[in-house]
Amino acid sequence: MDPLFTPVCLGAFELANRVVMAPMTRDRAGPQDEPTDLMVEYYRQRASAGLIVTEGTQPSPNGKGYWRTPGIHSPVQVEGWRKVAEAVHGEGGRIVVQLMHVGRASVRANKAADAETVAPSALPCPDPIPGPDGVPAATEMPRALETGEIDSVIAEYVAAARNARAAGIDGVELHCASGYLPMQFLSSNSNQRTDRYGGSAQNRVRFVVEVLESLAKAIGADRVGLRICPGVTFNGMADADPAETCATLLDAIDPLGLAYCHLIHIPNTGFDALELVRAHWSGPVIENCALTPEKARAVLAEGKADAVSFGFAFIANPDLAQRLRVGAPLAKADRATFYTGMGDDRRGYTDYPALND
Repeated sequence: MDPLFTPVCLGAFELANRVVMAPMTRDRAGPQDEPTDLMVEYYRQRASAGLIVTEGTQPSPNGKGYWRTPGIHSPVQVEGWRKVAEAVHGEGGRIVVQLMHVGRASVRANKAADAETVAPSALPCPDPIPGPDGVPAATEMPRALETGEIDSVIAEYVAAARNARAAGIDGVELHCASGYLPMQFLSSNSNQRTDRYGGSAQNRVRFVVEVLESLAKAIGADRVGLRICPGVTFNGMADADPAETCATLLDAIDPLGLAYCHLIHIPNTGFDALELVRAHWSGPVIENCALTPEKARAVLAEGKADAVSFGFAFIANPDLAQRLRVGAPLAKADRATFYTGMGDDRRGYTDYPALND
């Protein structure tokens, strides 16, 4: 039997197959950062995936860093996600919202006028971020969070998760990679704190542990996943010992019984991230990063992961699962239209044909 198409349970999520749609920013949200009808159609088209992980979604105005990314902190946003959930469930799919607070990885022009840029320490992101015109711009200096403020940031995540469930979304994934707020706490170079959230690996993982504990308490541990990428340097990350940090984090959260760990598996000097995860995590694993169908099948057949996720392939192949099932060729995505959608412009978003079209 094809290992891609055997059912699997990841926590509370019963997947009909093991083909997961990875989260991908597409910059198509409406003027109030709400999911639009075009986004509803985009996710509906891809509902044959065993599980959809949505694009990164800000839990608060402070958490936004990119132009036209959706939020899940206002009534109009929740209503938009309700339409997405109904469309995906109507096609028999499952969907979780990825909660993405960007922290210091932010351009002022992309945020609301009264929103702040906050981070563990007052250190700016060295990598430029595209502004509203698509041109990369310098990030602004963040304000370091006071110790007493951290509980309120965690509360924003909790409120977002509850909003997701109220909208009918199946669960949430905490984005702990790509140099965003959780990873800024984890990484030794971006976290220069001297309180209980900084210094040792045990202290630097504390913020992520507390967020995950709070999410699990709010909506159930079996409806909460997390995404990690040990060793990634994107958005200025340079942890002195990413293997130690990752192991410390996984050891701390493994007892929670979370739904899954979603690993972006990049090459690292001195350690293999998948082996590290398997040594310190007893729950389900979703493997991600440049997987071909052949590599994905091998990972599953060898028991290295419980599911596999694809990103770019889902852009141009809305029926990716069906194409993989029958061995059909895969269409190629047009990179020029990844982030250019405005209003009701379908080009490069919902106009890729399905195989039977």
